[in-house]
Amino acid sequence: MRIAVISEGDSLDSYVAEDFGHAPFFLIVDSDTLDYHVVANEYADSMGAGMKVADAITGLGVEAVITGGIGSHGLDILSKAGIHVAYDEEGTVEECVNDLKRRSEFRKRVGSN
Repeated sequence: MRIAVISEGDSLDSYVAEDFGHAPFFLIVDSDTLDYHVVANEYADSMGAGMKVADAITGLGVEAVITGGIGSHGLDILSKAGIHVAYDEEGTVEECVNDLKRRSEFRKRVGSN
């Protein structure tokens, strides 16, 4: 699964950012291999940053987003694009990716019974 993680830094040991639109980076992470690439948030200092970041993420082919916090407009954009949003997340990028992967696998197992 490809996941966009809103981050305070540019590595897997960086912390997930609290502010979706104004975070300095988002990392696009493959949850199976933990390979990732870094995207600098060019909208961090913009008005309407959350909506701009959400629009940008919809074009990146991700299935999910991990963030600490997100406003209703950004959440709406991502949800309408069919992207799962995990918010109120805390910890490092790697920890949160592994947690989301574990929860997703659990939901698949439970849903298939």
